Amino acid sequence: MFSVRVMPVRKAPCAGNGRSPWQARQRGTRACACTALGARSALLAGALLALAACGPKRVTVAGVFPAPIVEPLPIALGVWYEPEFASHEFYEEARGRSESTWIVKTGAAQVQMWSQLLRGMFAELRPLDDKPTAQRSNPQVDAVLIPRVDELQYAIPAHTNIKVYEIWMRYAFELVSGAGEPIAEWTMTAYGKTPSAFLQSDEEAVRLAGVVALRDAGAHFITSFRKVPEVAQWIEDLQRQRLQQQLPQQQNWQEQRPAQ
Repeated sequence: MFSVRVMPVRKAPCAGNGRSPWQARQRGTRACACTALGARSALLAGALLALAACGPKRVTVAGVFPAPIVEPLPIALGVWYEPEFASHEFYEEARGRSESTWIVKTGAAQVQMWSQLLRGMFAELRPLDDKPTAQRSNPQVDAVLIPRVDELQYAIPAHTNIKVYEIWMRYAFELVSGAGEPIAEWTMTAYGKTPSAFLQSDEEAVRLAGVVALRDAGAHFITSFRKVPEVAQWIEDLQRQRLQQQLPQQQNWQEQRPAQ
């Protein structure tokens, strides 16, 4: 007499494929192709999500730039912002897996800061649409300033939990006459550092470092503009020229005064 034991039937590793457990065991790895494919798809989806999360970090520098408290120079200054300057951005690609690609836009903040600064430094400021030339001269200004960003660098913090970034910029300035004739060329550096070490994001830390660097550029420009030898000579010549123009007018006025 044989006793018959009824064993519970287990589902095949790949449920729904119509195979028995025995068939699944005989098929081996091929029987679990659907499971492997699903796992592979999940890994691929996770990798894509990781890549999306590790995209470039984008920062648009924006802030408040107060007007300078200085005595304006008696000069009508034109300013021309080249398209590259007005839309300036800094791009650096990640060098390793632990680093990020950065895109830092400073163009709008550059125009805002320099316009505010120059408006307070000079008696009159005229933004221009084109660089002055002999064919496109502007007799309404004494000179035209053309600023450029020659270089921008940033330093990342040594520790990831301390979000202190440093930004260093080098400017190149060109001062020309209303007819585009060269007057002076010089360079100037500016430096900015994140004022707080405990910010919520790296992007905010970089933005604040950029604002500090722009304010530093404005302060340096105020103190160094008249110290550029060619600029100092031009201001002296401009004052002498105006004085010479005033002398004939004073003489005519004295000749026309009735004798007492």
